[in-house]
This record gives sequence, structure tokens and C-alpha cells, in this order.
Amino acid sequence: MSHSPNQPILLTSSLHVDDARKAIAGLVKDLIQETAAIKDPADIETVALDQAINRILAIDLLSPIDVPAADNSAMDGFAFNGKCLDTNAAVISLKVIGTAYAGKPYEGFIGKGECLKIMTGAVMPNGCDTVIPQEFITSNDALAIEFKQDQLKVGENRRFRGEDLQQGKPAIAAGRLLRPSDLGLAASLGIVSLQVKRKLKVAILSSGDELRALGQTLVPGSIYDSNRYSLTGLLNRLNLDIIDCGIVRDDPASLKQAFIEAASKADVLISSGGVSVGEADFTKQIMQELGDVGFWKIAMRPGRPMAFGALKPVPGKSPARKTLFFGLPGNPVAVMVTFYQFVRAALLQFNGANQTEPPLAQAIAEAPIRKKPGRTEFQRAILERKADGKPTVRLTGSQGAGILRSMSEANCFVILGHEQGNIAAGDWVDIALFDGLL
Repeated sequence: MSHSPNQPILLTSSLHVDDARKAIAGLVKDLIQETAAIKDPADIETVALDQAINRILAIDLLSPIDVPAADNSAMDGFAFNGKCLDTNAAVISLKVIGTAYAGKPYEGFIGKGECLKIMTGAVMPNGCDTVIPQEFITSNDALAIEFKQDQLKVGENRRFRGEDLQQGKPAIAAGRLLRPSDLGLAASLGIVSLQVKRKLKVAILSSGDELRALGQTLVPGSIYDSNRYSLTGLLNRLNLDIIDCGIVRDDPASLKQAFIEAASKADVLISSGGVSVGEADFTKQIMQELGDVGFWKIAMRPGRPMAFGALKPVPGKSPARKTLFFGLPGNPVAVMVTFYQFVRAALLQFNGANQTEPPLAQAIAEAPIRKKPGRTEFQRAILERKADGKPTVRLTGSQGAGILRSMSEANCFVILGHEQGNIAAGDWVDIALFDGLL
């Protein structure tokens, strides 16, 4: 079942991970529609091509040219008129009259019984529609070639003008999270700048009397705040603007004021800590005062307590947008897990991306994995390829929500579904890689 973010979910009920994702996506969709109604021209900006990595394309990029720009050869070989194949001869003999290079079109005409040596990418010469690859030639000297007739058909190894992309057609669709290959494609079309969505402004803060900033002296019971640094790294991967609101103490007045100040500057607020059932956890109370409460307990491990919703527009904020809110757990691993599983996709969606979820893969479990049905688990693991070529995965050791080393050593999650039980060694399991290559 799914829940509207405007309908609070009690701490006594646990929300399925899939329903949590649906609830988040639903509210983000509503916020996008509200934001679109503002019609703020600053929501789109033009950036140089070399600055567009990990930005989200705002409008379709239309190709200004045909790709390829002319019919050309797909192979190194010899170009000729395919009518030469219309014969009963077992072997075709052709006279070589010249050479065509990429970037240097051959100006002459190729007649019957003639051919032209041609390089990959070279424009097809007049009178030619077929290319025999170099390796298919059985006899070759400077003046003539021979090849077996049954080795190819008319029109083979020829790329047509506009075959890959036609002028005026979309080369890259709006909503694309731009990757290196997209920048290369745009450059191949002569594009020097792109129109992209404005970067979301994301405010982050940590709450807790036990937290200390780096450089401060630890006293008994205190710990250094690591969550803002993890979140900063995660947000930088998405190329977003970050507003660091620091550490906030566990009292309602301080937390409320911090939320109001953050909402006045940011499109999204991410807090860590203060979302469990402890007496000093005020996030839920403040959310009910400042906005709409989403959900508060998810059937997952780690990361069970989590808040979600939207803060009402702050008076004087221009334009008057609501602020998307995530209240993440305080445990360092749970912060990163909930970000990967919920926040990342929501940020991409809110910023206009059309692909928000990273793809899943599968690998073989090296050792048994304990798992209770009734919750989704995200276990930190190392993916490797063994000598036999099969992908295998092993856990990084203890999976406690406070053991940040388990994230630092891992390169993927093992995702164990809601109804899954124990995993035996040799079983295939779902994995989600932390990093992509392209």
C-alpha cells in the first residue's frame, strides 16, 4: 500500500521500501508541478559544454547536422557499384583506379568493372554503393582485386547519410543526467553550450548534543560529526549546490530556527539525527509545525527511522517554493544507505531527471548471509570477478549501522528483498554498484 505524504504514518507501522519510494515520488511530482507554476526563468541556465557534466539537460538537444554527414564506408576495403555482383561468375575482378581517404573525398566517378580503395569513414565515391572488406580480397595488387562473389551482398558495409541521427531530430532527450559520453556526442555535433536545469540548492545539518565539529576536543560521550561530510560527498557526485548549516543542538527552538533558515535558502533540506522515538528527538514535532509529515518507520535495515515531507514556504522567500525535506537517521551507515535508496532518486527527479534509479546487477554470494523475512536489507559488500570469470560478492564484515568502515571498504550493496530469507553460499543475489564507469 502507498501513503500520501499528507497523511502521517504512525511509528507503530512499518512502511515497505517500495511504498516509501512511491510516497516520495508522489510528493516530488506534486512539488515539481507547483514549482513549474512559478515559471521562474532562472530555473534554466546555459553552461559551456565542458562544464555540463552531471547537469540535467533542460530541453531536447536537436542535431544541427546529419550523422553521418554523407554516405561513407563502414570498413577499410574497396568501394564499387553493386551491379558488378549481378553475374554468374564465382570470382569478381575489379580494376583499382584510386584511393578515398577519410576527410578527403574522391572527386571522380567509378565506372563498371572499376573500384576504389577506401578507408573507414571516407565518403562513398560517385557510382559506388558497396564495400568489400580488405580481408575478403583473394588477389590484390596495385591495379586490380579479386574476391568471391558469395562473400557479400549489394549495399553492404555502407553507412547512409543521417543513418545514426537526422538533422533536427533529438540527439539527447531533455531530462538526461549528462554523462561523459553525452558531452562527446554534443561535441561531435559542434555544440559548444547546453541548456540545463538550475542546480538544486540542498541544505544539510546534523542534530545532536553529542556531536562535535572537527577540530573540537572530544569529551566523554561525544563524537565527531561525520554525516555532513558523507552527505557533502554524495551531493557533490550529483553536482548540486550545498548549504552547510552545521550542527544543531537537541532543543526545539534551535532546531526550528535552523529549519526555517535552511528552508529560506534551499530547495531541499536534509537533516541527520533526531528521527527516532527518543525524548530528545524533536524533528517530528517541528515538521508538524512547519510542514507536512511523510513517514517515520521503514521496514528496512539499516535506516529504519526516517522522516520525509515538505516545509511550507518561508515568508520572504523568493520565489515562494516549498522545501523538500528528508530527516535521515543519525547512524553514519544508515545516513548513506537511506540517501542511496531514497534521497538520490528524489533529488534527480526534483531536478528534472528522467532516469533516477541506478541499474541492478547480480553476483554469486561467496558465503552464507543471514536474513530475516519481513524487511529489505542493504548489506555492504565487495564485488569481484574470480578466475572463472563469474562475479562474486562478499560482505565487508559486521553490518552494524554505526560501522562506517563497512561503507568505506564496500563497492556495492547486496540488496535482499522484503520476503527473502537466509542466503546460501553460491546463491545469486541482487547488487547495486556504488559507482558507474561512464
